[in-house]
Amino acid sequence: MKVFKFGGASVKDAAGVKNLAEIVQTQGQGAVVVVSAMGKTTNALEELVRAYVSQRSDGMQDKLQTIRAYHENVMQSLTGDFSSVYETFDQLDAYLRQPIAGHYDEVYDQIVSLGEVLSTQIIAAYLSKAGLSTRWLDARQLIATDATFREGRVDWDETNRRINKAVKKAAVTVTQGFIGQTPDGRTTTLGREGSDYTAAIFAYCLRAESVTIWKDVPGVLNADPKWFNETVLLEKLTYQDAIELAYYGATVIHPKTIKPLQNRGIKLYVRSFLKPDAAGTVIGNFEQHLLTPSFIFKVNQLLISLHPNDFSFIAEDNLSRIFGRFAQAGVKINLMQNTAISFSVVVDNNPERVPALLDQLRQDFRVTYNEGLELITIRYYNQITIDRVLVNKKLLLEQKSRYTVQLVAKDIE
Repeated sequence: MKVFKFGGASVKDAAGVKNLAEIVQTQGQGAVVVVSAMGKTTNALEELVRAYVSQRSDGMQDKLQTIRAYHENVMQSLTGDFSSVYETFDQLDAYLRQPIAGHYDEVYDQIVSLGEVLSTQIIAAYLSKAGLSTRWLDARQLIATDATFREGRVDWDETNRRINKAVKKAAVTVTQGFIGQTPDGRTTTLGREGSDYTAAIFAYCLRAESVTIWKDVPGVLNADPKWFNETVLLEKLTYQDAIELAYYGATVIHPKTIKPLQNRGIKLYVRSFLKPDAAGTVIGNFEQHLLTPSFIFKVNQLLISLHPNDFSFIAEDNLSRIFGRFAQAGVKINLMQNTAISFSVVVDNNPERVPALLDQLRQDFRVTYNEGLELITIRYYNQITIDRVLVNKKLLLEQKSRYTVQLVAKDIE
């Protein structure tokens, strides 16, 4: 059995859905097809969440209607029984008419998760009409998680039992990425861009022969084309190199994807849905490590420096409190460095979480920070590659290991 994952860009319109169908017909008979929300639907649903939480009823209805019209436009160019799509919109409308129940992250998961539900209902209906034996499965009934909203932790034993009971190998299975469910039936999400992880979960449980992530790029490149004019396709990657690149922020693969695949020895392919016959990149248990320098850029970074109020050392007790604050706020650390009396971290400047974190940290430490920074990671670096990325930039912090260098920099004004 194969597992295919299609991201939002691959199904952003009717032409994308038809292309998916052609790929599944020619290469994925009997596959599990994991699909993200269409186009920028997740972003639109996030705006809807903010309008709902702030109780802006006029803006809320406008945003809901925009989302509905977008999906209706896709369906108008396809054939199939789309009654389930309208039922989902009715459920969303009913939810938005209810008083707010739960904290922000819980509300977020109940609403934003429906993007994947809508896209898969449309795709399953179209595949069935096109003559493929297709089963639509609700990943909320299959991926069992705890109640960590927006970052659900998977109950692997229960998830394995449910998936193996539900998936029938004779048919194409269409299901959602990114979503799961708590034991008491509340929807969770697995983290932004978590559909890759869902594909890996299905592959692990079903002992699939491979996972293929279909992207709008030819495979895993050594840099984002938005930043580099001349990129190199990495034809093969070890699991270790892939997980390192994902951990440092390479957006082609979700960071949690590799581990379950490596545990089963399942190969991961990254291929282009624009050129489905091209080989792309294969990730597996290879001996040869990556030799080409790879570049990862993260913008809108915040460098936070903490200093004990009593001039004491940054020791284990201080570090315990610091990490506890970050975990409580749900803020991930991209880089950390300490001296005797200071501790510095680099994080994404998330306006929903960082201000509250800074307030918490100020209870125990003197806090200073720099914003508007860039975090540059180079895997398999040399001095030439470092000099290349620091042109017209001021270096604030540098951290090196044997294979990786991370640079915190800002543009020279």
